[in-house]
Amino acid sequence: MQTFDVIVLGVGGVGSAALYHLARRGASVLGIEQFGLAHDRGSSHGQTRLIRQTYFEHPDYVPLVQRAFDGWTALEQLSGAELYRQVGLIQIGPPTGEVIRGVRASAAEHHLPIENLSAQEAMQRFPGLSLSDEWEAVYENRAGYLFVERCVEAHVAAAKACGATLHLDESVREWSVSSGTVRVETDRGEYEAKRLVIAAGAWSVPLLAELGVGLEVRRKPLYWYQTSTDDYRAERGFPGFLFDLAEGCFYGFPQIDEQGLKVAEHSGGRVITDPATIDRELDPADEARVAGFVQRYLPAATTERTHHAVCMYTMSPDGHFILDRHPQHPEVAFVAGLSGHGFKFAGILGEELARLALDGKVDPRARFLSLQRESLRKE
Repeated sequence: MQTFDVIVLGVGGVGSAALYHLARRGASVLGIEQFGLAHDRGSSHGQTRLIRQTYFEHPDYVPLVQRAFDGWTALEQLSGAELYRQVGLIQIGPPTGEVIRGVRASAAEHHLPIENLSAQEAMQRFPGLSLSDEWEAVYENRAGYLFVERCVEAHVAAAKACGATLHLDESVREWSVSSGTVRVETDRGEYEAKRLVIAAGAWSVPLLAELGVGLEVRRKPLYWYQTSTDDYRAERGFPGFLFDLAEGCFYGFPQIDEQGLKVAEHSGGRVITDPATIDRELDPADEARVAGFVQRYLPAATTERTHHAVCMYTMSPDGHFILDRHPQHPEVAFVAGLSGHGFKFAGILGEELARLALDGKVDPRARFLSLQRESLRKE
């Protein structure tokens, strides 16, 4: 039986980062991934993810996302690949809504530079937007997007350069802990380690079922549409965008290639019970919501779809990440419930998982993500 210091289950966005940070610290580490590298079956695919520091979800995320920006820059330098592109982000909605209030609160608490714009000012600055007069907008210049598959590939390459072992297309059947030793059984064999890291995205639900947290997996489609003008192109200065509307929260990216404008709905999503059998076909009802948003608020875009994909959100009960050690098995560190806003933090979450596994602690600024928080216990 092969033995390692640490085994990592799941080598997607966070798992690939954990693999790298563990190997960088000198641990003998095995990463087990049930699919191929940078695959399209989980939550770390679809070309791009937004990265922003004026965090409306909670100001406590800001110090972590600032670390995340630095981490992506360091990984770019190490890999030689472009992973992050700064294009700015405009967040739009009623001034009393969750997004605008939350963005301004984070900016005020952490002294972050933002620009407050009226609806008219936003439309003048970014042709292609159609906004209601009563809305307001906040523009963050430092924001941009990450090339999601490249990020996974870069972390894996860096991990392997530090001596990590990677097993692809290998499915985990179960894990157990006995007398301080972790044992993992897969469809290929068994492995032992001193520590286990679980970063399995939607597949964390069965792997962490005994925690009783109530993780929920949602189906999340992504769409790409042709545009009728160049107003939405990144090279013309069009930013990422997020709309906080009465009918839902929608977001997207500037046009970066001939696939057009990528747009999706952040809110909602059909709950699924088994990520292995998720329906990846086009759902006309889902697309109608996004296409209706495009027609109304991005009028120089068409609803001529060029591509679509399906990913998953793994929601925690309070919408915040869970980063901790297993309460019955301190040998096991995990992250779960990234709730649709976690990829930008993947590098830092991987680093904190390595810290949990090897040192038994996390950065004090990440303690608000503990399993022990009261908001996970609301009935």
